[in-house]
Order: sequence, then C-alpha cells, then structure tokens
Amino acid sequence: MKTLYLDCGMGAAGDMLSAALLELLPDPEGFVRELNALGIPGVRFERSAAEKCGITGSHMTVRVNGVDEAELMEAHEHHHDHAHEHHHDHEHEHEHHHHHSGMADIERVVAALPVSEKAREDILAVYGLIAAAESHVHGHPVPEIHFHEVGTMDAVADVTAVCLLMERLAPAEVVASPVHVGSGTVRCAHGVLPVPAPATAWILRGVPIYGGEVSGELCTPTGAALLKHFVTRFGPMPPMAVEAIGYGMGHKDFPQANCVRAMLGEAAGTSDSVYELSLNVDDMTAEEIGFAMERIFEAGALDVYTAPIGMKKNRPGVLLRAMCAPERRENVAAAIFRHTSTIGLREARMERRVLRRETAARETPLGPVRVKRVSGFGVEREKYEYDDLARIAREQGLSLAQIRQKIEEK
Repeated sequence: MKTLYLDCGMGAAGDMLSAALLELLPDPEGFVRELNALGIPGVRFERSAAEKCGITGSHMTVRVNGVDEAELMEAHEHHHDHAHEHHHDHEHEHEHHHHHSGMADIERVVAALPVSEKAREDILAVYGLIAAAESHVHGHPVPEIHFHEVGTMDAVADVTAVCLLMERLAPAEVVASPVHVGSGTVRCAHGVLPVPAPATAWILRGVPIYGGEVSGELCTPTGAALLKHFVTRFGPMPPMAVEAIGYGMGHKDFPQANCVRAMLGEAAGTSDSVYELSLNVDDMTAEEIGFAMERIFEAGALDVYTAPIGMKKNRPGVLLRAMCAPERRENVAAAIFRHTSTIGLREARMERRVLRRETAARETPLGPVRVKRVSGFGVEREKYEYDDLARIAREQGLSLAQIRQKIEEK
C-alpha cells in the first residue's frame, strides 16, 4: 500500500508541509512552475535550498504582490517580542499588510482555480476546518468570520499547494506522528494567546499532541487543518519500504532541526490504533438498540456489534461495542449517549493489524461488478462486493449463489 508518513516532531505549517511533499516528486521545479501557472491573485511560489542542523531540505516562499511574508514578520519582530516564537507559517502578522477575508472571498478565489474538483473540495474542506475553529473560538457564525491569521493569499497558496501535492502523490494512507505544538505564548491580531493557539487546539481535538521545551508556536492553524484533513491516523511510523524522503524547513533555527519530514513508500500491511467503546444496557428494546447501532455507524464507527450478557439482579442484558478511529472517538461517544440509555461507557485503545485494501470494477456477463482485494502479511484474496451481487440478484430474480456462478462463467 502506498503510504505517506509525516514526522511532525517540530510541528507543522503550510509552507513546511508543501516543501516536504515537493521533495518527494521527481521534478519539484516543474511542479513549482505548475503552481505559478494557477493564477492565484498576486501569488508567486519560490523553492530554495535550506539547511537545519546539518540536514539539507527545501523551503517554500510565497510572495504576494512581490512581498515575502517572512521578511515582513522579521521587520515587525522588534514591535512584538517574537524572539522565541516559531514562525512556521505567516498567520499572526497579516493585519499589518492585508485586508481581512471571509469564507465567501476564499470560495470565490478557489472556484476560479484551474484544478480538479477533488483538489477544489480538499482546499475548501481545509478552510472549512479553519472557519469552524475560528467560529467556535470567537463565538461568531462562519459567514461572519474574518480570517485575521489565515485568510490571505499566502495561506490560500500554502493550502492549495499541499492539496495539489497530495493529489499528485496519491497515497493510499497518510500516517503522522503525534504533533509537537510548542509552548509559551504567541501574539496575533487579538492579543497574546497561549500555545497552541485556541483555533489550533480546537482543530487538533482527538489528535495526539504534546508540548516541550521549545518556546513558541510549532503548529499553526493552517498546518493543523491540513493534518486533520489528510491524515488517516496518528501514531508511530508503520513498517514500510521507503522510496523517497523530503524535508520541509521552517524559518527559525533551534537546537533540533526545524523541519517536517515526509517519507513515501510501500507498506504490504500495516497496523493502526482503534478505540473500543463498550456499554451494558438492560432497559432498551430490540428496535431501540437497532436504531442506536445505525446512528453510531453514521457517527463514524468502524464496527458496532452486540452480545447477550447477564447483568446485576439476574437481568438479561446487552453488551454493545463500537470500534472507531481515535479522531472519531468523541463523535461516536456522543452518539452512544444520545441514542442509548447508558449513563456511562468504557474506553480501551487497541492496536490492530490491517491488510492492504482496494476496490476495482470487473466486467462480467451481468455487467460491471466491484471486487474487493486484500493483501499483505503473505495473504492475497478477493471477493465480490455484496451490494452489487444483491442488486443483480434482485433484478434477475436469482439467488446470490446463482449470481456468483453466472459472473464467474468465462
């Protein structure tokens, strides 16, 4: 399985992520030319070599109407006591030189970009996360939100670059390390805020994060939103045959290399973490339990199942369990409390082994039928998609066994 691993030991920001992913391409300069041909208003991308703690990598500079945001931030540092802050992105100085933009302005810019619908959806989804975070933090509806920190063209450029790079690399799975968010405070348009900034902290709910000795903002709202949107799971690097490595450098120097490291390779099979949420009930009908299971699946559970149990006072009861990815845990727990009679639930984090999974259409005498293939750990097998078999069986008035026999006829 084509797997991308992101090492966020020094946080993440839009420019660092784009620089790291760019290094994974065989022709990074050609891709920069493609970015500059997009016509983002006033924007020009520039890639340059950079070195941190003896490691060479790339830095991505976005110039807006000829101005480099990083240079402007350095010019303003003597006004704002930024001596120890970690300027990954450019999101806390925009008030000095850009008008504020709303979500409608962002949507108009993105709608005009000559990109695929998938890339356009990704760009708007990332901004949707940022808008939701700003709305929550400031207590205003999304249409009224103005992006003081992230709504200008350089941030649009960073988000667009990462979304297009993800589309070009097309990993089947994206794994990221726990995210180092930094410590201390950061100055923005609203004043001095704790690190991680409130919007960043809200976006990273459900994501494993940690602070450290580095004083400053290591993960920006843009970086957080990009990780939240694209990362399949957070955890250690999975077993994989690495084919390409990229280093995306930040602006500041620290004792530890200030970079995001991206590794692209093949993982025959992999492992991940899931949460198991369990509860016991003895006062729900079968219909109520069935309805609750449907809603829990809709909340993002990977699996929901029940088993008969004996409870206190000799009552027959039901054990209900839901399995979910760590980032869906809060949603699934909320659905459980909303749709069951339980007043508590148990949580357990588990590691699981998973096979590589892919679905492809196959032409058969009865038309195209989807086939699920799994492989890894020395195993390879496939089976026809049940929904397709069931649909054809209903249309033909035949059994599933008869349909399988017909579609396997040569």
